[in-house]
Amino acid sequence: MANTGKGIVLKLISAVLFAVMSALVRFLGTRYPIGEVVFYRSAFAIVPVLAVYAWRGELAAVVRTERPLGQAGRGAISIVGMFCNFGALARLPLVEANAISFTTPLFSVALAAFVLKERVRIYRWSAVIIGFIGVLVVLSPHLSGDELTFAAMSATTLAGLVYALTGALANAGTVIQTRRLAQSETTSSIVFYFSLFCALAGLVTWPFGWVSPTGGEFAALIGIGVLGGTGHIFLTESYRYASASVVAPFDYTAMIWALILGYMLFGETPTIMIVAGSLIIVAAGLFVIWRERQLAAVRRLRAPERQVAGA
Repeated sequence: MANTGKGIVLKLISAVLFAVMSALVRFLGTRYPIGEVVFYRSAFAIVPVLAVYAWRGELAAVVRTERPLGQAGRGAISIVGMFCNFGALARLPLVEANAISFTTPLFSVALAAFVLKERVRIYRWSAVIIGFIGVLVVLSPHLSGDELTFAAMSATTLAGLVYALTGALANAGTVIQTRRLAQSETTSSIVFYFSLFCALAGLVTWPFGWVSPTGGEFAALIGIGVLGGTGHIFLTESYRYASASVVAPFDYTAMIWALILGYMLFGETPTIMIVAGSLIIVAAGLFVIWRERQLAAVRRLRAPERQVAGA
């Protein structure tokens, strides 16, 4: 049932929840191993997912899968993405980490061309190029003036940048794999197995030394998981009421929350170059979303013509 306004509101709520989750990861990331944070994020994300679908009487659909190997493949890519995203949040300012994460739609265009063999024209390739120029602008405080080489910086910052870019690429791979799974799998099962595989991957790191949390930090770790799981529910629900092309642009409101939370909680004040680069990345991403919407409309118009031709 279409209800665009409700879909947008749900999407905005999911963006807030994910932004607060990212801030908690940033808060704990300097003290806790990535694997431990990934475990709590994934294990406690399952709780709200199971609760909501049990309440709806749809619990069987959560665990049912026709493509276990496909779910495992998506899980493996998601593990890389989550470890890298959390590694970036622990090492970079919130705005910078978020800005680079929004290159995911740009990577998705490239992967769709090379992996799914989709036809990508000059418009979307131009958006990809412009988006990555935006990345260079974001990174410019870390680059030397004469050559595009990294200037002297801490190993922590360099690791954060590598984590952020690798995470965005992995997230794009997850999007591509989700497109394949969506042909036969329910959204609830995709979310469930994503959380399950990531929780197991995080648990594997336990022998390598986890930190015993204080009461407040334990609450924050649980909060990361609950916020992540609840955010996924709101995200999924938003697509029940409005098309993806309508609600997707509201993902970028997370940039505003990253600015606010980064300043209020960590005293992070972004430079002009980081803000400018972020705006370029957002503009490129919004253009890709707009172009995808146009192409989808053209495909819908041509579908009856193909049916008549095949009759």
